Amino acid sequence: MTKYCGHICLLVASGMMCMTSLADENSATLDVDRLFAAPELNGPSPNKITISPDSSHVTFLRGKQSDPLQQDLWEYDLAGGTTHLLVDSAMLLPGPEKLSDAERARRERLRISSSKGIVDYQFSPDGKKLLFPLSGDLFIYLLDSRQVRRITESDAAEIDPKFSSTGKFLSFVRDNNLYIVDLDDDNMRQLTRDGSSTIKNATAEFIAQEEMDRYTGYWWSPDDSAIAFIRVDQTPLRSVKRFEVYADNFKVLEQRYPAAGTRNVTVQLGVVDISKDNTRWMSLGEDADIYLPRVKWFPDSRFLAVQRQSRDQKTLDLMKIDTRNGASRVLLTETSNTWVNLHNELRFLHSSPQFIWASERSGFKHLYLYNNEGKLLHALTAGEWNVTVDGRAKSAILQLDEDHRRLYVTGTYDSPLERNIYAVSLGGDNKPERLSGDPGWHDATFAPDGSFYVDTFENPATPPQVALRRADGTLIDYIEPNRLNATHPYSPYLAEQPTTEFGRLKAEDGQVLYYRIKKPAHFDARNKYPVIVTVYGGPHGQQVARKWSAGFEEVLTGRGYIVFSLDNRGTGSRGVAFDAPIYRRMGRVEVIDQMTGVSYLQTLDFVDSARIGIFGWSYGGYMTLMCMFQQPEAFAAGVAGAPVTDWTLYDTHYTERYLGTPQQNAEGYRNSSVFPYAKNLADPLLIIHGMADDNVLFSNSTKLFKALQDADLGFEMMTYPGSKHALLRHPDTGRHAYGTILRFFDSHLMHP
Repeated sequence: MTKYCGHICLLVASGMMCMTSLADENSATLDVDRLFAAPELNGPSPNKITISPDSSHVTFLRGKQSDPLQQDLWEYDLAGGTTHLLVDSAMLLPGPEKLSDAERARRERLRISSSKGIVDYQFSPDGKKLLFPLSGDLFIYLLDSRQVRRITESDAAEIDPKFSSTGKFLSFVRDNNLYIVDLDDDNMRQLTRDGSSTIKNATAEFIAQEEMDRYTGYWWSPDDSAIAFIRVDQTPLRSVKRFEVYADNFKVLEQRYPAAGTRNVTVQLGVVDISKDNTRWMSLGEDADIYLPRVKWFPDSRFLAVQRQSRDQKTLDLMKIDTRNGASRVLLTETSNTWVNLHNELRFLHSSPQFIWASERSGFKHLYLYNNEGKLLHALTAGEWNVTVDGRAKSAILQLDEDHRRLYVTGTYDSPLERNIYAVSLGGDNKPERLSGDPGWHDATFAPDGSFYVDTFENPATPPQVALRRADGTLIDYIEPNRLNATHPYSPYLAEQPTTEFGRLKAEDGQVLYYRIKKPAHFDARNKYPVIVTVYGGPHGQQVARKWSAGFEEVLTGRGYIVFSLDNRGTGSRGVAFDAPIYRRMGRVEVIDQMTGVSYLQTLDFVDSARIGIFGWSYGGYMTLMCMFQQPEAFAAGVAGAPVTDWTLYDTHYTERYLGTPQQNAEGYRNSSVFPYAKNLADPLLIIHGMADDNVLFSNSTKLFKALQDADLGFEMMTYPGSKHALLRHPDTGRHAYGTILRFFDSHLMHP
């Protein structure tokens, strides 16, 4: 068991500096209001760190001191070791942003709906320009002249902008059609013309964004001669009416939603020759009921590498398509008795006709080397650990150094609670060489020339620090040391920082379950404490990790609660055997494992077993309901935020991956819903939901409201007019929602 002391010690250049005296001098109790105030509690935290293609610039986004949600574009000077502001988003475009519905939906899918200002950007291939969208229009920052050039200014919003592969063109999607701009003469051309409310060209469909981690619908060829794009026809989708309730009005939306067991969109893959404006359609096979989660060009600009996933998600084909005639063939196929997870680890070599591919065929996610005709050469990694990464649409492959035959990756070789950086040989020596130093969570961005990387590191005692390191892991400099000194935003709360402990329990099938327990700073084992179990519990939902935290859990421990989290089977990052038990039946083994955690808590003398609560959001809201309904004697109170209650109301790609279709697995759907167990509710329950949620539809909660009312069972609810799934991230609703949750638990758990 690893324990991190509440009196935090910080590694600095001169050695270890203990923060005990600082914590004692600056004592305050963290509250909900402070979570949403400025400056950011985590300290200055650069995000979306990018290194230019020529490896000469390091750029990042950073929130303003006065408003952490308003992001600006910054640069770290590699020569001088200083940071400076490149683009002030408020100065460039004062006043509120104007965002299209498509852009709002895209940000909701990316989990950045609360962010403002510059939320995304990219380098030109020559590293001299930066492209970014702002308030629906496109801008280019010229690094040499330090000037901003406005590219578009229209009422229609441009989304998903990109530089072409050589940098001669800029592309974007407007009104569901694909456009390009020749940057030499500013000539704009429209490449598709049939975009409409049902036909979407070059745009990632809803489930591609929400469930497949694919946020684009088009790809430039390496030589700029063509663009591959997906044409989405939404007409097969069942049209349903969905209500969005706002403070002073409501909207009735005619939404085409791919509910489990119903038809999906139809997708076509086209390639448009930009010199002729003609489109050729690629052959995807006879079965039209498929998914296209990934598309990538071969380096020769002639062939496409297309991942085709079967509707039941038990088969994933890597196809090679000749764009001259559209002919396709399968290079390799991954199969599973349960489901095949998607990945972003397809990487082509340039020095030889080979590619790297990820597979879980061994029971763990590892990398394999193939030739370009689909012949397996050898495994690059192996063992009971995963090559994996934390973050949406990111790859665990950090850098490919073909000259030295080395590959840099992130993974769990040392611990599933950490992410570390490793180097492996392309020659097939499977033992990884660890480059990252301190134990915890590392997220790296490598320079294209492989000479250095930017390492973002955190653990429970260290807020995110951003360091510049050589390829061997040695420190060059800190871009953002983020030291916990007297000027750090979190310093007033150090005396109340909880202690964080990690441990292991055993599941019924013998697998290890990791847990994390946070105790109040002035913990006294002679006392009896109330406990709040914070849970997610769903696929790809690892909570127990050696990461920094300065949020609602710290508010809870500051109020005198113990906070407990356990990653049950199915939460990912542990291999196929750990994920598979949820197949065909959700909400069963997850509850069993959470009860293993509760049983452990009940053995602790300092835990008041009569005052254990549970709180979760989304799948965690579902887990709160299933735990309270299936094990009513275990929990004294619970809060379910935006819960799924009936899986027939959720989308095809996510739900059918685990349950199949309702037609094939009616009993599994019935037993995986909350309704067979709702009659068992015996303790206080608060349900929270946004009334415009387009992810977990509000009807999930209204259906539960009616069932509990029909059963004459009491419960509390808090609904938010106009709010979507991410309402906790927004200051106006998040502040109120967290305050409501805190008052609810205080009233039911704080006093014996």
